[in-house]
Amino acid sequence: MEIREILRQIRAGESDHAIRRNMGVHRATVKKYREWAAAEGLLEGELPPVEELQSRLAATLPVVPPPRQVSSVEPYRAQVEKLRGEGVRMSAIYARLQEQGFKGTYAAVQRFVHRLEPGAVDVTVRVERAPGEEAQVDFGYAGYMLDETGQRRKAWAFVMTLAWSRHQYVEFVFDQRVDTWLELHGHAVEFFGGVPKKIVPDNLKAAIVRASWDGTDPQVQWAYRECAEHYGFLIAPCRPFTPQHKGKVERGVDYVKQNFLAGRGELSLSQANRLVRAWCLTTAGQRFHGTTKQQPLTCFEQTERAVLQPLPVQPYEIATWKRVKLHRDCYVVFENAYYSAPFRYVGQTVLVRGSSRTVKILTTDYDLIATHTRAQQPGERVTLMDHLPSYKVEGLLWNAETALTRAAEVGPATQQTVERLLDDRVVDPLPKARRLLALAQAYGAERLEAACGRALAHDDPAYQTVKRILKEGLDEQPGATPLYAPVPAAVFVRPVADLLGAALQEVAAWQ
Repeated sequence: MEIREILRQIRAGESDHAIRRNMGVHRATVKKYREWAAAEGLLEGELPPVEELQSRLAATLPVVPPPRQVSSVEPYRAQVEKLRGEGVRMSAIYARLQEQGFKGTYAAVQRFVHRLEPGAVDVTVRVERAPGEEAQVDFGYAGYMLDETGQRRKAWAFVMTLAWSRHQYVEFVFDQRVDTWLELHGHAVEFFGGVPKKIVPDNLKAAIVRASWDGTDPQVQWAYRECAEHYGFLIAPCRPFTPQHKGKVERGVDYVKQNFLAGRGELSLSQANRLVRAWCLTTAGQRFHGTTKQQPLTCFEQTERAVLQPLPVQPYEIATWKRVKLHRDCYVVFENAYYSAPFRYVGQTVLVRGSSRTVKILTTDYDLIATHTRAQQPGERVTLMDHLPSYKVEGLLWNAETALTRAAEVGPATQQTVERLLDDRVVDPLPKARRLLALAQAYGAERLEAACGRALAHDDPAYQTVKRILKEGLDEQPGATPLYAPVPAAVFVRPVADLLGAALQEVAAWQ
């Protein structure tokens, strides 16, 4: 077509210089086609159509390609082809050629091999989604921002882009923790006023615990799975190292950096979030998108908003999941607090789900085994006594009130005996009271009551005394027989006068 235009201008009487200026070609080129047209008789009559002109050019004026420089590796072509066929790397090929006297560069070897093995063209198929069908999410580094104290901290931009309208939600945060990730999803769907059918993240740890290389079986964070179930969207993570599968939000993150953040300097996080929310509804929402050629906000309000799934009545209660081990003391550690679980699971791995109000403990098969109120401070222990072994719990619950209650159940003599034991202000009396009441299991409550009554009758309500009465069966004998044989009073073997005679005489003389 360009040659046909040159011929048309030649036939119109334009000079070679004028044609060069009009067409941007060299005068020698114009001269060559002038002479060729004259020889072919094309300067008179009707110009042939483009197809006929192309065939006549190919037949009478073949295109001669420009000369190419011969590669310095060309003399070694056969050897290079053989080594590449064997899978030898280019660096090793370069070393072998040097051993044979090759003086060229490694770059020459690379260029030669690349000409031998031209790469396949990577064909891209653009995927468009229906309104409300998909949203894509991503984090992008946003530089430094100021926190509430004025300290500079690294910040990230969370971006959720609706795939059809390209309308987007942006929020800046200081971390990418699971609870932050879930909270941002809640903010985004509230901003849109509805929920897309599917959300496409990459494989960040807040969303995907273990990526799937073939995209068939990714392991999703438990909390993210709960969030998706609550709002009613499907999670469709990209395969690893394929960011082009969520190219709409990738471009959206770049747009935030290049348009909103560019030239603003350091902002506080709260200020940046206030400004970016307005930016999403004005600059970003009302621009004409480079691909859709439409305004994202207009497309969203006129079409996509109506087809989004409705929001649930209550927002998602953010929960954190953790895989932990139940220690031998029947507690798991979750966010610096301790929560009990049934002792039969000691040593096993369990799942802990913690929300703002409750902490639930489940088996790895998702069977619920414990529910607790959330601890209020680090180091707090939250315990259900049923989780502990019964033979260990009694000692934990034992106190003076417990001892008196148990004693009263046996009888008044036992209660009075325990009261006397608890009056000890030097040695802890609870172990003695507990052992005394345990005698009811061995001898029965009636015998213990009788033994305590006998001990009180002799004013000796001690544990050892009561135990001896029961052991020797004295509680079953009638009357209040003394427990021990009376010991006669101690007397001097010699009379007092023999010992203190001299002293008594001096006292008498003095008187």
